[in-house]
Amino acid sequence: MVSSIVVQYTDLLRTSDYDLWSRLRVLLKNQGLDPDRTVVVDLLQEGPDHEDGQVISEDRRVYRFTLYYDQAAEHGARSAYLSGWTDITDSWRIGSLATRTADAFAWMSSPTESS
Repeated sequence: MVSSIVVQYTDLLRTSDYDLWSRLRVLLKNQGLDPDRTVVVDLLQEGPDHEDGQVISEDRRVYRFTLYYDQAAEHGARSAYLSGWTDITDSWRIGSLATRTADAFAWMSSPTESS
């Protein structure tokens, strides 16, 4: 069963007008990913100025990154930027998100996953 976080965050990536998700769409496009075909495994606040994320691209590559922005500012997410963009396709199975990532892959392959 896929985590509700994967479904919810992927939907937010594809549809939300909230500054954070709008900016993340732009940043992912800049990395060569199609936000409408990218699955969000996780985006977790790790500090007052950043969130750690993991996504799966349409071509089934897994990427880990840190998203920095001023979380205290009203529109701080509009100037968010990515750091530590890392292709972990060959090593995600040993990470803390291994189960959720495997479930996200299965969800991507299911006919009910929205496109």
